[in-house]
Amino acid sequence: MYVTTQGLVLRVCPYNDSDAMLTILTAKLGRVLAKVRGLRRKNSPMSAPCQLLALAEFTLFEYKDSYTVNEAHSVELFTPLRRDLQKLSLGTYFAQAAEIIAQEDMPNPELLSLILNSLYALSQMDMPEEKIKAVVELRLACLAGYTPDLYGCHSCGEPTPECFDISEGRLECARCRSGISGGIRMPVSAGILDAMRYICACHPKKLFSFDLPIESMQQLSSITEAYLCAQLERGFSTLDFYKSLFYQPL
Repeated sequence: MYVTTQGLVLRVCPYNDSDAMLTILTAKLGRVLAKVRGLRRKNSPMSAPCQLLALAEFTLFEYKDSYTVNEAHSVELFTPLRRDLQKLSLGTYFAQAAEIIAQEDMPNPELLSLILNSLYALSQMDMPEEKIKAVVELRLACLAGYTPDLYGCHSCGEPTPECFDISEGRLECARCRSGISGGIRMPVSAGILDAMRYICACHPKKLFSFDLPIESMQQLSSITEAYLCAQLERGFSTLDFYKSLFYQPL
């Protein structure tokens, strides 16, 4: 059976001498693992639409619950992104996180839209990387079922508490914290808290329509990164590589 769908390539892995396996986030089928014959050969006609972070129109052949790419045509390659190693590595981190969250045979158009919009923002918009990163991380956590409780302190209801509990995904006042309570708390200002509430609740098309001072944006990015990793209970090699690009040896 043949099926045609748009999809974003999240991962490319070698398979045999000349083939490759793609992980594709599709509009119709959710996450798909598909083999591409001859992709690793020189001058393969599939090389452009089947590269990492390429959006393409795929014709897939399904046989016994496995897929093979029969045809692929590029829709968007995000070319400016590929000229900047730092932005490319950040986009690859988004892809790795999306792969973890996406499920087979379960379409998630909001997840696909989120990653595509983030890649467009990295490619075409003059926007701080910290802002794009924070939006994607927190929204990914929400899509994975880990929407944090940001209404107020979980104990007393104070609307502007001082701390965010990373492991529990809730707010907490300094006076409400038990001396024996565990977990990691990170400080949140009123501005950062407003931004987090906005990201969790806003329309998908308006995710980037907020602003913070650069220092607050960096703090927000640290919070969302810690929260996503804590809720998914894992780290990301792509995130480690992205952060290594900022390291300046003595």
